[in-house]
Amino acid sequence: MTVMLAVLAGIWTAWATASTLVDHLLRNDTLAVMLSALLIAVFGGGAFVKAATDPVVEEVYRLPNGANRDSALALIRSGGRGIGLVERGLLFAFLAAGQPEAAALVLAAKALARAPVDHVNQASKYFLTGTLASVIAALVMSVAARAAVGLPIL
Repeated sequence: MTVMLAVLAGIWTAWATASTLVDHLLRNDTLAVMLSALLIAVFGGGAFVKAATDPVVEEVYRLPNGANRDSALALIRSGGRGIGLVERGLLFAFLAAGQPEAAALVLAAKALARAPVDHVNQASKYFLTGTLASVIAALVMSVAARAAVGLPIL
């Protein structure tokens, strides 16, 4: 109860400053460009990734029934879409902010997270293709957004 009252008091006292900040942000063209590019990178990039990885998925479905095919399909279905959304969002944010080193850390963290399960050849091919397509989508949109607002592209 005390925490709730403290939060309400904070909102009450900060309302004037917060509303001015929100008004300023809503009228800012740079924010609109960056937010639009982020949404295109994250969600439009998903369509690009799907188009890039569909041939690999078809290749897995053409494998003969067995443990290799089943394990590849299980790995491919193991939450890649959600990971891809977060990956493209983080990559775009770091690249648009002019921090390619931080974007490299995102890729390194993803590689370490996937390393123990990448033992099936087709699943590895799927993850590598999807990651490359995600990087391309985030890079293209961050370069376009930075150029649109007058920043150096990297």
